[in-house]
Amino acid sequence: MQPKTHHCPALLVSAPASGQGKTSVTAALARWHARAGKRVRVFKTGPDFLDPMVLERASGAPVYQLDLWMGGEEDVRARLYEAAGEADLILVEGVMGLFDGSLSSADLAQKLGLPVLAVIDGSAMAQTFGAVATGLARYREGLQVHGVAANRIGSAYHAQLLAGSLPPDLHWLGALPRDGSLALPERHLGLVSAGELSDIDARLDALADAWAAHASSELPAPVAFQPSATSPISAWLKGRRIAVARDQAFCFIYPANLDVLRAAGAQLLYFSPVAGESLPPCDAVWLPGGYPELHLSALSRNDLLRRALHAHVEAGKPLLAECGGMLYALDVLTDLAGESFAMAGLLPGRAAMQARLGGLGMQSVALPEGTLRGHTFHYAHAEIEAEPLAIALNPDKGPSSEGVYRRARMTASFMHAYFSSNPEAATKLFLP
Repeated sequence: MQPKTHHCPALLVSAPASGQGKTSVTAALARWHARAGKRVRVFKTGPDFLDPMVLERASGAPVYQLDLWMGGEEDVRARLYEAAGEADLILVEGVMGLFDGSLSSADLAQKLGLPVLAVIDGSAMAQTFGAVATGLARYREGLQVHGVAANRIGSAYHAQLLAGSLPPDLHWLGALPRDGSLALPERHLGLVSAGELSDIDARLDALADAWAAHASSELPAPVAFQPSATSPISAWLKGRRIAVARDQAFCFIYPANLDVLRAAGAQLLYFSPVAGESLPPCDAVWLPGGYPELHLSALSRNDLLRRALHAHVEAGKPLLAECGGMLYALDVLTDLAGESFAMAGLLPGRAAMQARLGGLGMQSVALPEGTLRGHTFHYAHAEIEAEPLAIALNPDKGPSSEGVYRRARMTASFMHAYFSSNPEAATKLFLP
């Protein structure tokens, strides 16, 4: 029997530029509709880790990445189709400005038939708001801009002026006020992770309450999502136990990556290096990215884990260390204040945090296990005393090309791999 088409209202939330309030509006919309009893599924365009943590708390469901290059069109279509079968509303938060990038949010919206909600910072404008919205809507033929939301409004009258400036075919969907207490806290890699905010639910409820004051309950007509054929994942890891570092220092984990490992048959065991935990009994280890630089004292004191990791690698067992995980795998990591701490010492070298960006961009790397795609984003400079096994390439011809290092069956790099780009290659990283 042919799988049926799923229909579900959907919006791709974008903006003229970064910093306009896409995440706040997406979170407000998700929490507002979820509190009304709707099943809301949220996705994030591109390789971001931090926005999805907030949006997961707002919607009550895991937030997956949609990226036409990193995951491919079939991966994107399959995730939307699955969500449309169970949701009352799908929200996709875009990246940068609506038309920015070689594969932009507008490209994604057009290819998948997603209507756009344009978020515009209205704090310093009145009727010009309508001109900006009209420009976004008319710039590219075939792109459907359904409606507009204003961020940082000054009053109800201000919202009225902005809404009144829109042409008849652009729907007013709501607004958020100019209120510092509603801002989501940020640090050098983006938003503070949701798990670190003890008041995250109160913040999200406040955003939803503020949204409700000017919101329209109208949604676009349901989008038709067609089934997409995806290849089954081979059970390469059946019966194997993978220990995954997961805490405030190691929190940059794509839900899709965990799904790939489980689908390949792995049993996932989580442990916290920051809490002083050692390795659970395991066949392989994954040290994902995160914020080791914010927990250097605790990490440097964890001698049990250091010894266990050395024994693991020396026994020829697999270990994947990504970005923050690789920084922890080095001998020494120095924070922004210039204080240095001993790390795990699995890979010869040292690194220092810096105020300027150290790496940014999509990455593709050919390994003996196969080619993997992913991205890099970090504020560290590393001096590694080893020859790289391979050098990743940036498809946008940007300057960031990360090395991948190997010691026995340990693989380490600043690159965050998206396992769904090549499940077979990803799962083989965890095999002897």
